[in-house]
Amino acid sequence: MENSLVMDEVLQLVTFSLDQEVYAVDILNVQEINRITGITKVPNAANYMEGVINLRGKVIPVINLRKKFGLQNKEVDDSSRTIIMDIQGVTYGLMVDSVSEVLRIPSDVVEPPPPLASGMAGMFIKGIAKLENRLIILVNIDKLMGQS
Repeated sequence: MENSLVMDEVLQLVTFSLDQEVYAVDILNVQEINRITGITKVPNAANYMEGVINLRGKVIPVINLRKKFGLQNKEVDDSSRTIIMDIQGVTYGLMVDSVSEVLRIPSDVVEPPPPLASGMAGMFIKGIAKLENRLIILVNIDKLMGQS
């Protein structure tokens, strides 16, 4: 499902918000969704690397997606979440503003990313889902973490 989407396929996505925009990742990569707590800073880490957390005895790196996408930083609040994901066999935490819903959509409502989606964030866009009253940006999580 990397670049070609089968027409009758149903995508199951977890949607989340960053800076008033709605993004989504494939639910198959998501292990769990947690409140943001106990992040330990790592010296000399990349600026988007928020730190690490201890999740049931396992040390997990936490990536701040706002920083990774070049968005303005935002204080953690009650809505902020860490999406724990398995990406190419490695577990990461992705820090987001909020998690919205689990969505099932037909793959034929997804269009390829627009050519104007350039720069760092544009590389991470798998496609744009057109729903009745909104657009959802599908994140290519493999490319996102492969670039880190």
